[in-house]
Amino acid sequence: MSAAPLVRVAYLRVTAGAATLVDGASFTVDPGEVLAIVGASGSGKTTIGSALLGVFRTGTAGAGTVEVAGTDMLASPTGRLPAAHLPQHPAAVLNPVRRIGGVLADLAAVHGRDGARERIADAMRRTGLDDPALLRRFPHQLSGGQQQRLVLAHAFLSGAKLLVADEPTTGQDPEHRDRVAAELRLAAANGMAVVLLSHDLDLVESVADTTAVLDHGTVVEHGTAVFTDPRHPYTRRLLAARTAAPAAPADPAAPVRLEATGLTVTAGGNLLLDDASFTARQGECLAVLGPSGSGKTTLGRTVAGLRTAAGDLRLDGDPLPLRAGRRTRSQRARVQYVFQDARASFAQHASILDQVARTAVRLRGMGKDPARAEAGKLLAEVGLPPETAERRPGRLSGGQLQRAALARALAARPEVLVCDEITSGLDALTRRGVLDLLAALKGKGGMTILLITHEQAAADRLADRVLHVKAGRVATLD
Repeated sequence: MSAAPLVRVAYLRVTAGAATLVDGASFTVDPGEVLAIVGASGSGKTTIGSALLGVFRTGTAGAGTVEVAGTDMLASPTGRLPAAHLPQHPAAVLNPVRRIGGVLADLAAVHGRDGARERIADAMRRTGLDDPALLRRFPHQLSGGQQQRLVLAHAFLSGAKLLVADEPTTGQDPEHRDRVAAELRLAAANGMAVVLLSHDLDLVESVADTTAVLDHGTVVEHGTAVFTDPRHPYTRRLLAARTAAPAAPADPAAPVRLEATGLTVTAGGNLLLDDASFTARQGECLAVLGPSGSGKTTLGRTVAGLRTAAGDLRLDGDPLPLRAGRRTRSQRARVQYVFQDARASFAQHASILDQVARTAVRLRGMGKDPARAEAGKLLAEVGLPPETAERRPGRLSGGQLQRAALARALAARPEVLVCDEITSGLDALTRRGVLDLLAALKGKGGMTILLITHEQAAADRLADRVLHVKAGRVATLD
């Protein structure tokens, strides 16, 4: 390790009006070191990451010291910055109207045109995107996991000294999660400092040299023995939440609620979903597993009526139109979808409470005031207090928005709930609470759940059966 740290943060305090988001955080990161910062959604992890990147959200102010490679990041630095960002929601930083190859070429040219093609190929290979055909695509034509890896390739091309990785394995299948972990270690081995902001404690344990535990903006524990010898009560609770007993199994004699036959989806001449068939009973959780880009999300969106598809779909034996626009209000309420990218699914001008309440107004015909009261209760059930519920989406963390999206779907009182990677951005404590809630809904409530996930632990906790999808086809059902 170098005698002089590459990153130095001292007594960092970030406020938003009267609220304190980060209170006195201090740490250093050497070249070649991986520091992980863990904590609940809204604890201040992303705020610290923003300070390291020299970016503050409108209405917030920072004080203290934040230096990266000798640059004062609190002084609104200009020019080429020494830090690169790997964000939680990659679609937010990818140019939607430019092809992938053109953007990569521009990034490579910043650091010299010699060998640009080789450097682009190397960055794509290192992140598992080594299909040359991908260079002709637009970002929206990639899966969420592929988008995440594309942003990591951008970071490798930028020549940055510091990599701030904000939930880099969100929505990733195990194979590519391991690949990202290996690339973070490789970045450190090549002399970069890495600050990993993550809820994925298994990832943190495998790659971090040191770990800082953040609780309500305060670092409560920091060191190399956080996992082996946790000292603070919050740290111990966080680590203990990684394990939970499986949910009670569904009744194997329960009636079939959802039946899909021959579901097929094509886009731009590509076959995204190929003749998929399955059934799910009342009170059953059917987990959908498979690699990134295999068709899991396409399958879920087809069930929710969000993709143009062919085939047959039935709800309690009755035909269910494949397009949401052709479904009755009752049918739309009975089948609800929770998006993987929760931030993109919310309007930015209205409070979370109002948007959750609007679901009950539109799909159940409730009055505005009773709908708001019910929305407040649902948000509390998923762990969002009243003061958070009254905020607009831009003031919530990714994990908080995922919980809000779940509450919004539940406001319709659905009988089928399609959950697309809804636990992937949650800390261990919150994840356990959400899975407990889903277990109760499928148990006492008899809700049918289609759980699209890369997390084997989530499937083990909830699933009665597992649907394996590969290359757009249902590979196995067990």
